[in-house]
Amino acid sequence: AVDESELLTVPDGWKEPAFTREDNPKGLLEESSFATLFPKYREAYLKECWPLVQKALGEHYVNAALDLIEGSMTVTTTKKTFDPYAIIRARDLIKLLARSVPFEQAVRILQDDVACDIIKIGSLVRKRETFIKRRARLLGPKGSTLKALELLTNCYIMVQGNTVSALGPFSGLKEVRKVVLDTMKNIHPIYNIKTLMIKRELAKDPELRTQSWERFLPKFKRKNLKKRKEPKKKNTKKEYTPFPPPQPESQIDKELASGEYFLKERQKKRKQMEEIKAKQADAIKRRQEERNKAFIPPKEKPVVKTKKASTEKKIDIEAIKEKVKNAKKKKLGALPEEEVKLKMAADEKKKKKK
Repeated sequence: AVDESELLTVPDGWKEPAFTREDNPKGLLEESSFATLFPKYREAYLKECWPLVQKALGEHYVNAALDLIEGSMTVTTTKKTFDPYAIIRARDLIKLLARSVPFEQAVRILQDDVACDIIKIGSLVRKRETFIKRRARLLGPKGSTLKALELLTNCYIMVQGNTVSALGPFSGLKEVRKVVLDTMKNIHPIYNIKTLMIKRELAKDPELRTQSWERFLPKFKRKNLKKRKEPKKKNTKKEYTPFPPPQPESQIDKELASGEYFLKERQKKRKQMEEIKAKQADAIKRRQEERNKAFIPPKEKPVVKTKKASTEKKIDIEAIKEKVKNAKKKKLGALPEEEVKLKMAADEKKKKKK
């Protein structure tokens, strides 16, 4: 009796046996062909490496033709072709070569455990400027983000124009597609790279292979850094009341309250004139005060008394006399007499010694 879980799991290091001529001895019934166009700037490189392409496809009995006038590459099966999937791999090879993937990497597609994925990113973002910024974010500073993604997924990734070409194992291609699409949706690739690093470490533990990894994976939340500007005038809602607001007083009501309503016409006019005169008097008074401000003298600063120089210090007369005597002995431009005599004596001593 064998456990069913062991039958469902693939053992480590297992590879599918290679497809040989014995598996399909009679070959293919019909001829199949695929063609793809390539840009003008790839013409020189394809012309140079085309003999190597023909040699690699010749091992699988697939013909390859390069048309420089039309700008296309064509692959076709022959009578000797026995592998039906060889033409699909040849089609992927010419597609990768057209998307600027070098021949050394593109030829790996002919292997059984290698697949490719060409992701179209040109139509995912509306604005051209935003698209260029997000594509540059996928590359990272000096290509560091792309290099990290290649190491984690074991895939070769080529970002060219409006497409991203990936080449590697199926599991890696799935992760590459997710990262590329998330980057175009304005999710930074560093978050997905962190998740891939954690998954890589978890895969090493044999006990965790059958368990869910959601509790270990980080959960990133979007943060809106830009705060909304608050308006200067805030409209605060008043509390709702079922009763209507009180009716405002009319001019007649105000006159009734003050008693003006019962006055005669002459009295009313006299009162209005008195109010006007009172306002005029106030205005004249204010104007006069402003004019008088110019004639008000400014406050003078208090006079600071200067201290008299102290004459209490005693003058040393004897010291001054000595200085004068010394100055008289000295002659301007010549040495003092004592110094001259000393020099003369020294010179005579030197002559005697000689």
